[in-house]
Amino acid sequence: MKGKIRVLIAKAGLDGHDRGAKVVAAALRDAGMEVIYTGLRKTPEMIVEAALQEDVDAIGVSILSGAHMTIFPGILHLMKEKNLNDVLLFGGGIIPDKDIVKLKEMGVGELFTPGTSTTEIIRYVKQRARPIKSVERAEQHRK
Repeated sequence: MKGKIRVLIAKAGLDGHDRGAKVVAAALRDAGMEVIYTGLRKTPEMIVEAALQEDVDAIGVSILSGAHMTIFPGILHLMKEKNLNDVLLFGGGIIPDKDIVKLKEMGVGELFTPGTSTTEIIRYVKQRARPIKSVERAEQHRK
């Protein structure tokens, strides 16, 4: 039996605008997912640690500050370091198309820009995030 998808929604960097992150968090929750919202101004270290602690299947990061080319690679590096290879990393915000291409090449999942419907985000997360049992993840981390 498949469990609920667990998603961490984070606001990274110094950006203080969280309306979009809260809208996405509420939409994912309404779609039947378990959602953990970290609040504002989180570092990559704080985000990855929360993902590990909360045993999530996906991390969604909202960035409007322009720091996406620093934040996303930092999160990816820490995810690899902590063996969170089975966790989907996706995000959204104001990110230029050329940077979206570069971030996807690095391993970031979909990056949603302003105006994207919550239905599209829900569909993406449901298709790409794989609910994984805590016991199975613990086994992977011991390897």
